[in-house]
Amino acid sequence: MEATTRSLKRPSKQKFAEVPLKRPPAVAGHFYSSSEAALATEVEACITRAEVSGPLQKAIGLISPHAGYIYSGAVAAAVYSQIQFPDTFILIGPNHTGLGGKFSMMSSGQWEVPTNTFDIDEDLGRAILQKGIFKEEHSAHQFEHSLEVQLPFIAHFSKAVKIVPITVMGLDLEECKAAGETLAGVIGQAGKSVVIAASSDMSHYLPEPEARRKDNLALDMILNLDPGGLYTVVQRERITMCGYLPAAIMLYASIALGAKRAEVIRYTTSAETSGDYGRVVGYAGVIVT
Repeated sequence: MEATTRSLKRPSKQKFAEVPLKRPPAVAGHFYSSSEAALATEVEACITRAEVSGPLQKAIGLISPHAGYIYSGAVAAAVYSQIQFPDTFILIGPNHTGLGGKFSMMSSGQWEVPTNTFDIDEDLGRAILQKGIFKEEHSAHQFEHSLEVQLPFIAHFSKAVKIVPITVMGLDLEECKAAGETLAGVIGQAGKSVVIAASSDMSHYLPEPEARRKDNLALDMILNLDPGGLYTVVQRERITMCGYLPAAIMLYASIALGAKRAEVIRYTTSAETSGDYGRVVGYAGVIVT
């Protein structure tokens, strides 16, 4: 569960050096294993726990959790196991550190995890930047875990896929809509296959029945392809879904790209691992097609 972050040193909001063009892993050894062999074994175990079968889906977007793998790994594995892999993933996550701006991206360079080094899709990154909403803000990615923890699952299925990493924070609904429609326009002109992966955990630190109740309210809006409804219900019900802004952006983009349905692939809570039903975090995996 995301309580894992308490073992990390939280950065202050002072100025940091920009992330080097080859971004090293920030949370290896905390959220997932730090050695290549151990991480490969850990991801394999998550895929086995996910018990996925059936044909691969051609996804437009998805939602995947970002907690420690012992808690949410099987949910993330279920999502990535069930999609046709694109040329590029646009990864959108919540900004947990407060560094950078509202829309922070890296448009060039590489990201490392123990099992792979991913190239950033520079053509797609430049095209997104040219639209004026997203900004080059490396500092937002220096310590952020929400995108990094997606990468070992992606690496298991493809070491050649490229990425465009983006974090967001403090957005209103119109900004989410503008961002999603901007991404859809760029993807439509890209001439390559792209999947938008929104990183999010669900409710945090509630009794399990209450977490499931609140999470179902948010998931109902996602299944209805209703980003405005998702934004509204999260705020009205005070649902502690940390990635609802990335999810709303992904939904707006997916709708603009012709999405017809969303499916919850797997949902669980941290209680499945911890046995503590009094204070759980929820995890959902969703595919949008």
